[in-house]
Amino acid sequence: MPDASHTSTALWPDFFTRELAAQPSFDESELTRKLAAQLSLSEPLAQSLSNLYQPLAAHCASSKGQSTYVVGVNGAQGTGKSTAASILKLLLESVHGLTVTALSIDDLYLSRAARAELARDIHPLLATRGVPGTHNLALALDTFTQLKAAGAQQLTPIPRFDKSQDDCLDENLWDKAQGRPDIIIFEGWCVGARAQRSSDLAEPVNTLEKEEDADGRWRQFVNDALADYQALFAQIDLLVMLKAPSFTQVLEWRQLQEQKLRDSLSTEQLQHSRVMTAADIERFIAHYERLTRWMLSEMPARADIVLDLAENHQVADIHCHVNR
Repeated sequence: MPDASHTSTALWPDFFTRELAAQPSFDESELTRKLAAQLSLSEPLAQSLSNLYQPLAAHCASSKGQSTYVVGVNGAQGTGKSTAASILKLLLESVHGLTVTALSIDDLYLSRAARAELARDIHPLLATRGVPGTHNLALALDTFTQLKAAGAQQLTPIPRFDKSQDDCLDENLWDKAQGRPDIIIFEGWCVGARAQRSSDLAEPVNTLEKEEDADGRWRQFVNDALADYQALFAQIDLLVMLKAPSFTQVLEWRQLQEQKLRDSLSTEQLQHSRVMTAADIERFIAHYERLTRWMLSEMPARADIVLDLAENHQVADIHCHVNR
């Protein structure tokens, strides 16, 4: 997650801090305790992260109109996008009194059985979750449609995926969102991504592509699928990017992320889980390398807000392409 210990509101443009100054008053100590407990953080770190994201929350609150406002949070593995989404949700609810639904693109993966079918019929690499084409796009679009049109008492099922089992959770374990949310926070590693030109797919970017996708069939399928995702991404009103310093750093952070998952499981759970080893992670992350490198190069110029992360996870700079 981003370490905000040396980040202040000074990194945000003036109009963000003006919006922050206009936000409702609240008990900061209580909010910090709540945030620390919810995310298992130390109170000093919770306070720093709250300070970092308060201007963004104030901006989202002031930008929201009558319809549901969608905030997309993009970031490679290990950048802290799920933490950012949780903090933003808590701030919007606790400080601004808004109703917020958080949804991760990771919870929209196809089932292991469905991916096995893709692997058999199209390409073996599609058994691995993550790349465009391995999500249930129809379910994603339907969930957004239901949320945006929900009546006050209507319950919308929110899909959930169990990464430790590499499969969808049973539907009776999904969360339920009541009514139409003021804001949807939609986070994920490829949220807001655009397809590459077909000519850019010719050369493999790593050993995985060179040896297991020699004819380029897998990467062409992924790129074609991403074009279909644009109908989903078009619903985003504000795109926030947590920008990693490099793909090499992403690999290191992803290894730390898997270690946290491993540490969260009991010995018995670990024996029956699909938690990955370091070698597994290196191969797994290779599936994401092409699109991650592409997003790192092209997305910063068009994302509405870019949080530049240093190697130690500190936010080094904030770039905004939002006019006020």
